[in-house]
Amino acid sequence: MIGSFIFGAGYALFLAPCDLNAGGISGLSAVIVELLNKDGNLPFLSVGTLTVLINLPLFAIGGIRIGKRFFFGSLIGRLLSSVVMDYFPFALDVEPLVGALYGGVLVGIGVGMVFLAGASTGGADIVVRLVRLKARNMNVGQIAMSFDAIVICFTGLVFGDISNALYTGIAVFLTGKLMDAVVYGFDNSKVAWIISREHARVVEEIGKVLGRGSTYLYAQGAYTKTDTKVILVAVYPKQVAELKDLVTSVDPDAFIIMQDAHKVLGDGFAKHDKDGL
Repeated sequence: MIGSFIFGAGYALFLAPCDLNAGGISGLSAVIVELLNKDGNLPFLSVGTLTVLINLPLFAIGGIRIGKRFFFGSLIGRLLSSVVMDYFPFALDVEPLVGALYGGVLVGIGVGMVFLAGASTGGADIVVRLVRLKARNMNVGQIAMSFDAIVICFTGLVFGDISNALYTGIAVFLTGKLMDAVVYGFDNSKVAWIISREHARVVEEIGKVLGRGSTYLYAQGAYTKTDTKVILVAVYPKQVAELKDLVTSVDPDAFIIMQDAHKVLGDGFAKHDKDGL
């Protein structure tokens, strides 16, 4: 619900006043509304209303393929975001570049939050989810941007302004990047490689204090030719400082390498979900 509100607010505040869109079905709806309602003959036809109508069959397909929770969550979120898009009480009079930057960021954050909740804002996002089930090595933002390139071209043609299409491209690019940042950025862990003469004590303390299992990797010093054990351990970011203090308290001369890790699966971390993002 929060993600859907942010999505709708980003569109109403920054994109719509500048004749920009964030791609996908909502962007396509904006193009269709502009085409059909240039003379104001169809006052009931709004971007939010048309977006809901186009999304209904897509929601049905997504519900069958992904599940009922996805269907009902997406439908509620889509209705909320459409209401916010059409009836948000005010809009900001800003330059198109500012609108593209801030609108793209807000829409990307909103869509990412909806994806994290296991739902969708509809339209191309549902297609993205379905494609993601097959193309497991592609990020959701990358797939979305591929679809949105077509909408950008239509935006330039219909609104008759190449600058409009280029600014929309900026908004779509930021939306995809922020979507990935929200969906994947909050799932970071850390991996530590520790070389210490006191490896047995270090492993014991890691298990006792941090509750983390460790793995020995057998290695040999290139210069000394001495066999050694390298400790490999995965921890949450909030445990990094404690891990460093723990290791150096046991062995002040320990060698520690910290690395970012994404999607750590297993005991104490996330479980693998074949339908996950």
